[in-house]
Amino acid sequence: MKYIRAKHMDFVFWAVLAGDRVKVLEKAPYLGLSYTGLELNFLDVTLLAPCEPSKIVAVGKNYYDHAMELGGEAPKQPIIFIKPSTTVNHPDCEIPYPDTSKRVDYECELAFVIKKEAYRVKKEEANNYIFAYTCLNDVTARDIQNIDGQWTRSKSFNGFAPIGPWLTDELDPSDVKVETRLNGEIKQISRTSKFMWGIPELLEFITDCMTLNPGDVVTTGTPAGIGPMLPGDVVEVEIEGIGVLRNRVIKRPAL
Repeated sequence: MKYIRAKHMDFVFWAVLAGDRVKVLEKAPYLGLSYTGLELNFLDVTLLAPCEPSKIVAVGKNYYDHAMELGGEAPKQPIIFIKPSTTVNHPDCEIPYPDTSKRVDYECELAFVIKKEAYRVKKEEANNYIFAYTCLNDVTARDIQNIDGQWTRSKSFNGFAPIGPWLTDELDPSDVKVETRLNGEIKQISRTSKFMWGIPELLEFITDCMTLNPGDVVTTGTPAGIGPMLPGDVVEVEIEGIGVLRNRVIKRPAL
């Protein structure tokens, strides 16, 4: 099934997407399916990010070709970092380009959402903790990343994690195409079969050190082809079997 978070006028809700209808839920679907009985026309709702994570755990350099384009050697174990919940952005909303950066990049990634508390999960049990999959754009202020020498500030500007357009539990994530288009031109294209560490291994590695809560997001890394966006650009992240996450870049408003 496909699951959305959306709004209709001032009403914000979770729902199951069924053709051109949305079946409204009482709560987030990863907390259990419970329908209200209300249905709406899909064309009458505005999509929001399909999860409300307490944190986003991201993986760096999980494709060999991307590790090489950043310089240095491929990592010997997964590199993880956290994007705060304030980075979450919605489908078809604007990505703010901060005036403190001179280069802001796109990064297409397959992400998944946790359905129950996960701590010290063994890779053989990983699927028991994953609710569904979605697209994520790990927006990065590349110049700040290079200046700081670590990644927190460059990855953590408000709005730097568009997620969506929905969640799906009907995906085999082992070999799907991931793609970025900038103003309609393909910039990144690869397949998840090229991961250095698969999703079960990543979940085991991450939960060895931290607890993941229901609704938390793990995003799995980006392939080669990263590059800059500018205000006015439209960036699309498409993942086979999920859909297209589309956002426009705008200059961050002045205070």
